[in-house]
Amino acid sequence: MGGALDGIVIADFSRVLAGPYATMLLADLGAEVLKVERPPLGDDTRQWGPPYDADGVATYFDSVNRNKRSIALDLSTPEGQADALRLIDRCDVIVENFVPGTMERFGLGYEQLSARRPTLVYAAISGFGREPEAAAMPGYDLLVQAVGGLMSVTGPDPSQPTKVGVALVDVLTGMHCAFGILAALRHRDRTGRGQRLDVSLLGSLLSGLVNQAGAYVGAGVVPRAMGNAHPSIAPYEVFETADRALALAVGNDRQFRDCVSVLGLASLADDARFATNPLRVRHRSELRPLLEAALRTQGVDHWVASLTAVRVPCGPVNDLAGAFALAERLGLDPVALADGVPTVAHPVRFSETPAEYRRRPPAIGDTSIGDLA
Repeated sequence: MGGALDGIVIADFSRVLAGPYATMLLADLGAEVLKVERPPLGDDTRQWGPPYDADGVATYFDSVNRNKRSIALDLSTPEGQADALRLIDRCDVIVENFVPGTMERFGLGYEQLSARRPTLVYAAISGFGREPEAAAMPGYDLLVQAVGGLMSVTGPDPSQPTKVGVALVDVLTGMHCAFGILAALRHRDRTGRGQRLDVSLLGSLLSGLVNQAGAYVGAGVVPRAMGNAHPSIAPYEVFETADRALALAVGNDRQFRDCVSVLGLASLADDARFATNPLRVRHRSELRPLLEAALRTQGVDHWVASLTAVRVPCGPVNDLAGAFALAERLGLDPVALADGVPTVAHPVRFSETPAEYRRRPPAIGDTSIGDLA
């Protein structure tokens, strides 16, 4: 059986991360993705190194461009625009993340193309939307983390706003774009009509802030950075042990009672300050040193074994080597090979239409328009 998206053809005019991540997820499921790049350098991330893979390609580019072919087109020229139209005529989906208005100047905007192909699904990714003020704002992940509030709730305290250690807003936006495309294809299959999708980094971040955004919208609470602590649950943070850090995620009163029993602090479960989660949140500054003093008497491995045995969620703070080793041990097969190139496995397992790793990330212009005839 082929992939779930076999027969779907996507023209990917996007660069860097959000769009390429979306189209790679869809390519893994069988879609044919044709990545349009401006010669001679192509996608900016081809130069975003070190590190580089064994073939000298930046691993940043590799991470979001497997299972694609590359077509080199200069869209600023009449020839490039004509070739782009030839490409689009055989596609179901377009993905682009140019500054709003750019594709229209190339004669490749949604209104222009939908008149030509009413079934076309057109996904446009932007930093902040399509309004004139928004179009003038550059959509870089760091900038959106800052102005979108993520940095205000990340870091040790409110005086040190901190970015997340990966371009998380781009990743969220790519995921939102991918499921939006699937929904639009479902609508097209039912009605015969395509549509335009607009996905913004800012909108994706605000949605992705979930409970923190909900606290503001629903209760007028402006959250603040709390380090590794949680605004609504305690203890739910990172503690030091005798050797290295332990993440302890106590989500209910039963878990707390079992946790403090294992730590030799059983009386805390009946302490008037800590008997319920709201009380523990209120008195977290008193609770934390009591727990950490006990945890410092043994190493992480001891506490993980002891607490896991009574179903208290916890684990060591791993680096990526430890994280991949854990996933491998748990049978998640986190690394796959795309034509011999190691790649992080697709995150969803399908019982009938599993992800496939057909092609390594493409060289610039490895496919010509003529090859598609």
